[in-house]
Amino acid sequence: MQQQRTHVVIIGGGFAGLYAAQALARQPVQVTLVDRKNHHTFQPLLYQVATAALSPADIASPIRGILRQYRNVNVLLGEAAGFDLAARRVRLKEGPDLGYDYLIVAAGAGHAYFGHDEWAPLAPGLKTLEDALEIRRRVLLAYELAERRAAAGGETEPLNFVIVGAGPTGVELAGALAEIAHQALVRDFRAIDPTQARIVLLEGGPRVLPSYPENLSRSAEAQLRKLSVEVRTSTLVTAVEPGAVRLGDEVLPASVALWAAGVKASPLGAMLGVPTDGAGRVFVEPDLSIPGHKEVFVIGDLAAAKDEKGNFLPGIAPVAVQQGRAVARAVVRDREKKPRQNFVYLNKGSLATIGRAAAVADLPGGLRLSGLIAWLAWLFVHIFFLIGFRNRVLVMIQWAWAYLTFQRGTRLITGSTERSDGSGPAA
Repeated sequence: MQQQRTHVVIIGGGFAGLYAAQALARQPVQVTLVDRKNHHTFQPLLYQVATAALSPADIASPIRGILRQYRNVNVLLGEAAGFDLAARRVRLKEGPDLGYDYLIVAAGAGHAYFGHDEWAPLAPGLKTLEDALEIRRRVLLAYELAERRAAAGGETEPLNFVIVGAGPTGVELAGALAEIAHQALVRDFRAIDPTQARIVLLEGGPRVLPSYPENLSRSAEAQLRKLSVEVRTSTLVTAVEPGAVRLGDEVLPASVALWAAGVKASPLGAMLGVPTDGAGRVFVEPDLSIPGHKEVFVIGDLAAAKDEKGNFLPGIAPVAVQQGRAVARAVVRDREKKPRQNFVYLNKGSLATIGRAAAVADLPGGLRLSGLIAWLAWLFVHIFFLIGFRNRVLVMIQWAWAYLTFQRGTRLITGSTERSDGSGPAA
């Protein structure tokens, strides 16, 4: 009688879940990957979709297409609604429960508004393709509304773009919005001058890119200011309102407000019944399993994992990729009756782009780069890790075209032509 294969259920098709599935491919196990979307998104380039440099298809690939060659991997379009750890079952919102021998939860994280979820419709964050398209719509629509008012002889309303949070996402958005104003749109309008748009980057802490070394933070701020971005550190947002962001008693006008100030882990973490941190991340054991259940792993942005020095690992793609591969090895070692190994993160450095030929890089060995050479390193790394040959070719062509012409080729307003913050009429 043939022995039934070990069944591994993976929740989430982001970096962590996808790389776990690929590492388990062709192993003597059966894998089921469940995700709410049918595609994997290369999140580090979402801001380029949001700022009209790339189209969604350039940075996303169908999960089924990525895993089609692996006969032992099944993909389900669905959403986990809870867990029965004692019975080893995953409850789905639709369809029957999924039984498992091993469970890998890689459900990721969303936006954190620090107890003010009512700000979300007024200042969208950037975690999904839908977020990116909504930001692109709002940014381009702001220029169109200003042009219409000016062409009709009305008072020209200043274009103010306010980004809350100066981590990598906020810095990248600010730099890209400055390039749109000063390069991509400069010849497209007749009644307004796009170069007069004001780009304001707000940071509650004392410096931009707080997770980077101080000298790179200073370099990033200098490069942002060179792009005419107004950087304001040690500045706390007290309210987000239609058409404005409040900074205590100061009211900062905002044609478009964008949120890049924090993340909140998926609510699935709390459903596991184990301790979580303030952001909802699950405290995991050194092998990335949860306390009391060696067959359940939590990885990626949902995991509160520590490095060998006791510091929490950042929620970045390289961490998720390495964790996905690590838990796959743990499953294989269990089957081979070998002891598991604790997860050790190999830090390959951090990169953040600011604009055309402007970036910062914090690399292993204390190597710190800024400017053109850091930007070239950023380009190479992101092309290398993009899923799919087609995506790499298309992105390289788009970037080459944008570099030579200063243009952004996907300046399309899709969906509604009404402002979503309630501060103005339809276009």
